[in-house]
Amino acid sequence: MTREYVLTLSCPDRVGVVYGVAGFLADREGNILDSQQFSDPGSGRFFMRVHFDADLPVDQLRAEFVDLADRNRMDWQLHDMRVKPRVLVLASKQGHCLNDLLYRFRTGALRGDLVSVASNHADWAELTESSGVPFSHLPVGKENRVEQEQQLLDLVTANRVDVVVLARYMQVLSDAFCAKLPGQIINIHHSFLPSFKGAKPYHQAYQRGVKLIGATAHYVTADLDEGPIIEQETSRVDHAMAPDQLAAAGRDLECMVLARGLAWHLDHRVLLNGDRTVVFR
Repeated sequence: MTREYVLTLSCPDRVGVVYGVAGFLADREGNILDSQQFSDPGSGRFFMRVHFDADLPVDQLRAEFVDLADRNRMDWQLHDMRVKPRVLVLASKQGHCLNDLLYRFRTGALRGDLVSVASNHADWAELTESSGVPFSHLPVGKENRVEQEQQLLDLVTANRVDVVVLARYMQVLSDAFCAKLPGQIINIHHSFLPSFKGAKPYHQAYQRGVKLIGATAHYVTADLDEGPIIEQETSRVDHAMAPDQLAAAGRDLECMVLARGLAWHLDHRVLLNGDRTVVFR
């Protein structure tokens, strides 16, 4: 039975990598459906995403690809597209991104399984459960932060989670938590950082008379809000817009950018390149 796969890889840039991958697939009667590649002169690395179909099982393909990968010093992954990534969403008081993701998963707009939602507030329990998704209320404060993060990790393990999405989750994750899930946590925030910090960034932006607002989706690292960027978007604003109107426009951007960045991650289109990303759209 023909199955669809996605192979992603990065390696030192050298002659013959594309030839080697194409030959490997041709020898196994694999049919390339789509292929994208990028050579980064800054890092000297080569990046590639190949979408193909083949009649062979994924375990056999992985085992047989090892020799080519080792010879070219590849960091690589082979994904069976029948297997949907499993997603945990974390939220706080602001529910716009959570609501948007619930709709997109429910309608099949995102290729993945939303297996659980957790929050440090109980506000979105009814909304989440009405979509048929389990909800966990996990309050957090200075006295129980370590225990609460362990509860989150237990959710990740119990639900076999592949990616954690911070849908305006207003808690700083510890370095230890981030280290356990490298390249598996996606965050969204307004793009004013580091200029306008704090609880009311749009009020600060209003006071400064900004003409552009934006949103940034990025991978979470120990460096707060400075992980590799996946996607960004901006919108023009003007003097006639009050802080609440700026915030409303910002919420729309956050929903769009988070959904777009998550979709690319779930489709295995994002490859890490040091502190940057390569995104095959």
